[in-house]
Amino acid sequence: MNTIELNPTAELADKEVIAASKTSLYNRFNKFAESQAKNRAGWFMASLLWQGVLCLPVPAFLLYYYNAPIWVLFITVLLFFINLVAGMAGTKTTTVLGLLIAGTLVNLTMVVAFVI
Repeated sequence: MNTIELNPTAELADKEVIAASKTSLYNRFNKFAESQAKNRAGWFMASLLWQGVLCLPVPAFLLYYYNAPIWVLFITVLLFFINLVAGMAGTKTTTVLGLLIAGTLVNLTMVVAFVI
């Protein structure tokens, strides 16, 4: 005789899998950053190069050509040193990547605000 086994935990597990598959952009970013934990030094160097080579010349450009106020220089240098200290202190890759993205967005916002 065949018996029917009811397994309510399997149904619950299926619902959890469906809920987990709908991840937000923030969760995907965290998952990527966690997977890059072994490359922390590389991301730190990449963020320093990005900030130092591409973002630090922005105030000179804005001050000279568009007569931007001096606080543009202070903001850019502050972002660079925040990134430097965070990377040298050994923070998580999530923090280093978040600071890199935030610094880039702030610099792009300043460029757009003064050029347009």
